Amino acid sequence: MINESQEKRGRVIEVRRNSFIIGFEGQEFPAKLRGGFYAQEAEAFPVVGDYVSFIFNPLGDSLIQSVDERKSFLKRPDQSKTDVMQYMAANVDYCFIITSLNGDYSYNRIARYASVALQGGAVPVAVLTKADLCDDAEAVVREVQTVSDRLQVHAVSALNGTGLEELREYFAPGNTVCLMGSSGAGKSTLINAIAGEEIMKTACIRSSDSKGRHTTTHRQLITLNTGACVIDTPGMREIGTSRAETGVDDTFSDIAELESRCRFGNCRHDTEPGCAVKAALASGALSRERFLLYQSLRTESRNHSAKMKEISKWAKAYKKNKDRTT
Repeated sequence: MINESQEKRGRVIEVRRNSFIIGFEGQEFPAKLRGGFYAQEAEAFPVVGDYVSFIFNPLGDSLIQSVDERKSFLKRPDQSKTDVMQYMAANVDYCFIITSLNGDYSYNRIARYASVALQGGAVPVAVLTKADLCDDAEAVVREVQTVSDRLQVHAVSALNGTGLEELREYFAPGNTVCLMGSSGAGKSTLINAIAGEEIMKTACIRSSDSKGRHTTTHRQLITLNTGACVIDTPGMREIGTSRAETGVDDTFSDIAELESRCRFGNCRHDTEPGCAVKAALASGALSRERFLLYQSLRTESRNHSAKMKEISKWAKAYKKNKDRTT
């Protein structure tokens, strides 16, 4: 019997528009936000994985009062709305970047996901699925390991069980793993194999282009029998890195370290003398492809940050003028 008179602390396990599902003592309850939330920035709204305080209502929607401080917070630019951030999940320990070793594989996309994970405070783990379909999976593992020294990499096959035992170590009691990757990359199949039961829906991929249908349409948190939690996200083929400069630097820590050794602090790595980056490129210690990817992600992040600051400035000015006239 749940005591209705006291404020409770639960975890958000599902979000659909302005309605929420809270997990509390093994049960699930629908909930809404208290009115005060709508005067705050969007970043303050609860996301899947958040721990929240709420007033329990046995007859309808419970009322979310506040969101606990987050230990990690994953976000990305909303691909359907210009200069708007999409807040994905909170309190994540590991971010599984799931890519199948078929036509879905993209080195650049893994680097983008890794940057977002590091910026958000989670540990990025590249999980290369369908290793049984790849002639030289170990060569791909070595290539992905060059993305970042902060990135952990595993090649696995849910079909024959290769690599699954390594992944089970991440699903210790109390850990939260967020799944990211394209539709058809094998997220659901992988988790079902680790859990030993079908807890997530799967869908076949098209043989014509190795792409799949979306089996997840909204973010949700699932508790496994190990005591670990999994946050599934809708398949995302593209992911931006706006406002993720710290994550980009962490992903490309080798280039950031080279930049710190340039003679000039504002070195553009072009014609300046004493440029450690140019020297590394000339010697082959740094590949031009990796450097160009780093520059592209940094530029993308800086441009978006500048736009958001401008929008914020005009929004504050509009609000101030509106308050003055009312």
